[in-house]
Formats: sequence, structure tokens, C-alpha cells
Amino acid sequence: MSLATPYLLFLGDVPDALSAKVAQGIRDWRPELCVGQYRMPGCQADVGLRDLDIDSAIAAGARTLVVGAANRGGVINASWKQVFVEALEKGLDIASGLHELLSDDESLVALAQAKGRQLTDVRIPTEEYPIADGVARRGLRCLTVGTDCSVGKMYTTLAIERAMRARGLSASFRATGQTGILITGEGVPLDAVVADFMAGSIEHLTPPASTDDHWDLIEGQGSLFHASYSGVTLALIHGGAPDALVLCHEPTRTHMRGLPNYSLPSLSRLRDTAVDMARVVNPRAQAVGVAINTKALDAEAAKTLCERTEAELGLPTVDPFRDGADRLAEALQTLASEIA
Repeated sequence: MSLATPYLLFLGDVPDALSAKVAQGIRDWRPELCVGQYRMPGCQADVGLRDLDIDSAIAAGARTLVVGAANRGGVINASWKQVFVEALEKGLDIASGLHELLSDDESLVALAQAKGRQLTDVRIPTEEYPIADGVARRGLRCLTVGTDCSVGKMYTTLAIERAMRARGLSASFRATGQTGILITGEGVPLDAVVADFMAGSIEHLTPPASTDDHWDLIEGQGSLFHASYSGVTLALIHGGAPDALVLCHEPTRTHMRGLPNYSLPSLSRLRDTAVDMARVVNPRAQAVGVAINTKALDAEAAKTLCERTEAELGLPTVDPFRDGADRLAEALQTLASEIA
């Protein structure tokens, strides 16, 4: 995937910060690519960039309007289209990771062609994937799994990659969702893959490594306990065949995202269930650490929670974005030594 940079991040009129997680992820991990944010009236999210309209964004150098909103169902709201039309008419490309495709809108396609602009839909698989065979392959793999959706699995995986590379270790972030793909430029849009081929797509994404000590760090999706999205999580577990699992949690949730009648599982239940599922394909799979998203907590409360969780589970527990992922990287390094 090749997108013209820099980006204007489109937040639209999203109702909360989590609905702008695509924009926030790009802002946090590729800030050098972002010139500003476009917010419509009523928008309840702010990723900390300057607010720009189309004209001022182009003057600042923007070349692509990236849809940074992520709503339930991945649909393009009718109110957004006027902004997309203006962007194309004035010279911007548009990239989107929504399920509803830009390329399915005939009027946008026609306008883009007339103006010589590019429409990029991230959630279109670009390859034909095999059916998974569960055969062991060379190298090591780590998967982030969560108590819920949108708890920090991508952030944790990227933070671990950064920490491992700082240690001189061989590690690759493997994107499996729209934000990760927009950050890295490659990956598998897992939730757009036909169900029979989901696990196979992850085997394809994490092929046999060139060395025994290389880590593929697989971005987690959904949750085994989420009635809507558990299927993608299980495909990641069986396709990734992880040696290591990192448990991810957001402690202020009162219910599963989008499911007010479902409470979150405990971290111990997540550990036991995820490890059990992982050992179907990799008998040596184990949980090696916990990542807690403490963004909503002050520093002291975050420290106390991490310490209590670590004492309860016996696993290194950190907020990898707030405090760094060194201890998680160390846990993976130790596991690699034990396996060798």
C-alpha cells in the first residue's frame, strides 16, 4: 500500500474518543506524517493536532485525507460525503479503513478519476489466502489478547516492537487491522477476510522466520469474550500459533464495548482461556505479561493497579505506552532463551 503523505486526519462527527482510535493511533505512532485534524460540528474527539479545513490543510502540505473514524459497522456517514467531495475536488487523495468502501460509491469513484485522485480502501484483502494447516514453523510469535475491544492491543504490540529493537533483538510488528496497516503500510485486514481463510491469512502473515530467534509480534483484534468479534480473535490465536501471549486490559470499562449487557472477564479468566485455545496449535504457548491501558488513571492509581495486578497474576504488568514496554520485551527475551 502506498499513500501520499502527509495526512489530514478526518475525525468527522464521532461521538467519543474511542471512535477516533484510527486517527489517534496514526497521530501517536506516525506524528511526522500528520499536518492536522478535520473535525465536523458535534465531534467529541480530539487527537491533539491543529484543526484545519481542506484549504488550510492543502496549504500546510497535506496530500491525503485519511478517514480516522471507526464506528460500529464501519460505515460512511452521509454527512461525511460532502467533505470527501470537497477534498477530491481540491486535490487530496482519500484513504479509508472502513468496511463500507470508498470504491463502492460510484460518484466518488467518478470524481476521483476526473480529478486524477486516488481512493484507497485498506480493508480489501490484496491476496488470496490459504486455509490454515496448523503446521509448526520456524521462529517465535507473540500475540496480544484483550479483555475487550479497543483496550490497547495495537499500542502494546508496537511498544514491544520498539523496546525489542532498542535491545538489538529481531522483531517485526504484524498489522492485522486498519490502523496498524495505515501506520506500517502493510498487513492483513483480518476482519475483511472470508471466515474459512482468516487463520490461514495469519499463517501467511507470519511465515517461517529466517532465524530461530526472530519474533513476529502480532497485533491482536477483538476479544474471545466479545459476542460480536470473538471470531477474529480465535483466528489470530490459531493462525498465529503464538509462543507468548500478552494480556491487555482497560480498567475503567463498565461493560464490553457496544454490549451494555456484557461485563468484562477477569484477567485470570482471559489468561486461562487464551492459553488453552493457543495450546490447540502450540503446546508450549504461555502468558508472559500484562499491558494495562491506564490513560484514564492518574500516575499513582496506575502504579498501584499495575503492582496489584502483577502480584495477583505473577506476570510483569505495565502500561507500555505510558511507561515503556521494556519489561515485556525482557519477558519475551527470557522465553526465547528457555525455548532455545
